[in-house]
Amino acid sequence: MTNKIVFLPGDGVGPEVSAAARAVLLRAGAIFSISLAFEEFDFGGLAIDRHGDPLPPETLAGCLAADAVFLGAVGGPKWEKGGPRPETGLLALRKHLGVYANLRPMRVMPGKESLSPLTPDRARDTDILIIRELTGGLYFGEKQEGTERAVDTCAYTRAEVLRISKIAFEAARRRRGKVTSVDKANVMATSRLWRAAVIALHEAEYRDVELEHVLVDAMAMKLIQRPAAFDVVLTENLFGDILSDEASVIAGSIVLAPSASLGDGTRGLYEPIHGSAPDIAGQNKANPVGAILSGAMLLRFSLNAEDAARAIERAVEETINSGFGTADIGGSDGCGEFSERILAAVKK
Repeated sequence: MTNKIVFLPGDGVGPEVSAAARAVLLRAGAIFSISLAFEEFDFGGLAIDRHGDPLPPETLAGCLAADAVFLGAVGGPKWEKGGPRPETGLLALRKHLGVYANLRPMRVMPGKESLSPLTPDRARDTDILIIRELTGGLYFGEKQEGTERAVDTCAYTRAEVLRISKIAFEAARRRRGKVTSVDKANVMATSRLWRAAVIALHEAEYRDVELEHVLVDAMAMKLIQRPAAFDVVLTENLFGDILSDEASVIAGSIVLAPSASLGDGTRGLYEPIHGSAPDIAGQNKANPVGAILSGAMLLRFSLNAEDAARAIERAVEETINSGFGTADIGGSDGCGEFSERILAAVKK
């Protein structure tokens, strides 16, 4: 069986990191006898330039026919001067794919605590999985544009909260058995609905999992004070977007962080959480680790290829522990050279 993977290199450094992830996926596929077929489509700002649409119909059709979709990066200042925005294509793609759960793991590698902006004793043993609801909340609510007054509506249904909460509790059972649900229940009606639904599901099906509730402003502080105290962090769309970017730098750099966006089936959308970084695009400076680790998540969640996923993760860790890396993590490699080192380290 051949697995169809759609690649959307996108904008800025997206093509560079996508190429690295694709090469590593091909190597893992060859080693572990996984048949992969790749198709590439225009997306984001590039698609606006070529088609006038960040998500052209042919791109969407390709994604809907794929077993998994990989995205490099999207956006940039070039498309912030009026007209279609690349990010609207990403929001639409998530909706069409039905991927409502965004998984963002963040782990400080043992022995590499010095990469963190935190002191080594605070960074040590940090291993967090942030599960962010992806298709509701402010980003998808009704909007009113205006120069004097503008409105973004935040809305959630009980069903939306229950389905993302179930994913968090199941993940915690496979990890260290703790869920931290983050909301703003002291102020927001949607957060009070969120908290009530999480509690009800916990009482009905997941009493074996520890559950705590933390207000989002307090969570922003606690992530810096004691990040190793958290296991699975469950939260809504906007809060998850902000907190996962904050958490990502605890490991040393946002470019190390991968993500998987999943729905009810096996098809997922995979992307590093960093931006398009147009200031370094095409200069061989981008760090490909977030993209490569997103490829490992693709193998794990969409292709059920756990051994291959672990092989990629080991290769990344071994390469960094050997002292190699791009400038952002204290190394001297370019993107291509660093990618080749990781590629060579992938083995059974």
